[in-house]
Amino acid sequence: DITSEQLYSMLKNKDFYFLNVHIPYEGEIEKTDAFIPYNEIEKNLEKLPKDKNGKIVLYCRSGRMSAEAAQKLADLGYTNVQNLILGMHDWQSKGYSLTK
Repeated sequence: DITSEQLYSMLKNKDFYFLNVHIPYEGEIEKTDAFIPYNEIEKNLEKLPKDKNGKIVLYCRSGRMSAEAAQKLADLGYTNVQNLILGMHDWQSKGYSLTK
């Protein structure tokens, strides 16, 4: 798991696949690569990196859906999955913005 502050720093030199899994769609953090509903990860494998060792960072509104999606990716063999703790709620509480 990563914090909003860690994510903010990571986005400056982004080297990961950044995925919003919250449903319904309620906005996103800048530099998001894709939106895949947390409960439809398996139906959207073609949108994910081919390299299962590549870094993937997930987020949602509160952290619950992204935690479930992260576990699903781990079950599918992805080895470098990180989850934004407390999601967009925490991101905004730290003064960072969302795009719609």
